[in-house]
Amino acid sequence: MKVNLWWIGSVVGILSFPFCPTVAPAQEHSTTASERKPYIKEDVSASPYGKNWTSYNGDYSGQRYSSLSSINTTNVSHLRAAWIFHAENTSHLEVTPVVYNGVMYVTAANTLTALDARAGRELWKHERAVSSGLIDDAAAHKNRGVALWKNRVYMETDNAHLLCLDARSGRVLWDVPYADSTKGYGATSAPLVVKDQVIVGTSGGDSGVRGFLAAYGAETGTLRWKFWTIPAPGEPGSASWPGDAYLHGGGTTWMPGTYDPELNLLYWTTSNPAPDFAGETRPGDDLYTDCVLALDVDTGTLKWYFQFTPHDLYDYDANETPVLIDVDEHGERRKLLVQANRNGFLYFLDRTNGKFLKATRFLNEATWAKGVDETGRPILSGLIPTAEGTRICPGIEGATNWYSPSYNPEIRMFYFLALENCNIFFSKPAEYKEGTTYYATGTKKIQKEGQHKILLAYSIPDGTLTWRYPQVGKGTSWGGTLATAGGLVLFGDDTGSFAAVDARTGHPLWEFNTGQTVHASPMSYEVDGVQYVAIAAGSDVLSFSLPH
Repeated sequence: MKVNLWWIGSVVGILSFPFCPTVAPAQEHSTTASERKPYIKEDVSASPYGKNWTSYNGDYSGQRYSSLSSINTTNVSHLRAAWIFHAENTSHLEVTPVVYNGVMYVTAANTLTALDARAGRELWKHERAVSSGLIDDAAAHKNRGVALWKNRVYMETDNAHLLCLDARSGRVLWDVPYADSTKGYGATSAPLVVKDQVIVGTSGGDSGVRGFLAAYGAETGTLRWKFWTIPAPGEPGSASWPGDAYLHGGGTTWMPGTYDPELNLLYWTTSNPAPDFAGETRPGDDLYTDCVLALDVDTGTLKWYFQFTPHDLYDYDANETPVLIDVDEHGERRKLLVQANRNGFLYFLDRTNGKFLKATRFLNEATWAKGVDETGRPILSGLIPTAEGTRICPGIEGATNWYSPSYNPEIRMFYFLALENCNIFFSKPAEYKEGTTYYATGTKKIQKEGQHKILLAYSIPDGTLTWRYPQVGKGTSWGGTLATAGGLVLFGDDTGSFAAVDARTGHPLWEFNTGQTVHASPMSYEVDGVQYVAIAAGSDVLSFSLPH
């Protein structure tokens, strides 16, 4: 009789892991394939190899840069669909797939599927019923991906549980509820693994929760530290939160952060304050909303912060990726943090201390502010939401949003999607009520005005916007970007296409019509010497390669 010794080893490995009794087996089901990939021996969360894409942004820097160059400007026109995977429990995916050693991990709502990255064939699936009783973003059951560590894969559920699964089989090893979904909390992000910690945030800022960031031990799921983004009375930054307003102040942490191993600093961004459009109950700057926070990753201690939009009345979350870029100036290396912010300005900070360096407006219309002063504070125009309504630019969807920027370190150019749009903003103060959203009214579109997307390229050495690639469409896409060593920028186009342009010039080189709206950011990986690029569109994941 022929015995598969690797399979026996896998079973022994599975049985050796601890079991967490909080798992509800009736809600979950995992299927396994006869062929599984080998044990992941090293910590894949560190700096990814060129062939792997091991975290939401590819690596800790947030640059979304692939060192693979087999697909390049000379041959990208020959790119073709290699395979398509259809997710059954969602109308649109927001996931960036993660790939290690030929296995791709894809999330859709509370389902995690492991695929053969060469063919899109399912290896195993973990399914968990979507949660009822959620509100706002969590009620849409969005999920943007997973994190990997050794032979484990981590995902957040819509009701803010952190799951640890065996990467070989999909078996749940432990399940930690880290926020109370009955209080308005949810989760829509991908976790981030740093060292032996899994770092998670929550959604729910528009539902009147108190934002936080938490780190759990990757091995056991034990809480290591927790940082509240809305300070309690008497704590630094609490002046804006009279009475119990801090308990409902927003400032959630619903996108993955970045990390500098040399400084041992974690950079995480926060959402808008609550209520969104009325500021009477939260006078002052409303710390630490609309901020990038620099935290000691071992303790969660705040080292510095920078606030992009103090006393935000426009829902200008700062949850866009804080990209870490090193540049040489006059023979000295400078460590920068660059963010294209939802408020319409591109910011440059010294990431060692949070010092503001400069900001550049990238929209034609950004009427909420006249500019940014020498300290980084906005010079306000005086336009605010009113009971009658006020036209303000950018609109509720922002000048850009959570969809990913990218950076090519070889030519030192930064890429991101911008949205030209304006809305009528309304304000009507209202008391917080548990179980409902806490907007204090909202916005409406201006029917006679259109909105449109533009792919922008910014040269770090020149300090200028180098080229613009306007898109045809209604401005409703949410696709991000990917830069590659092949001289490409790949992105989700506003027409529903997956497209590639020349990274230096913005000249269009290739596109594939997915037939669906893109709500995700692309990535790249290599298996058996073949480079692939992949993106989620609608309810499908599409992977492309050159003919081989």
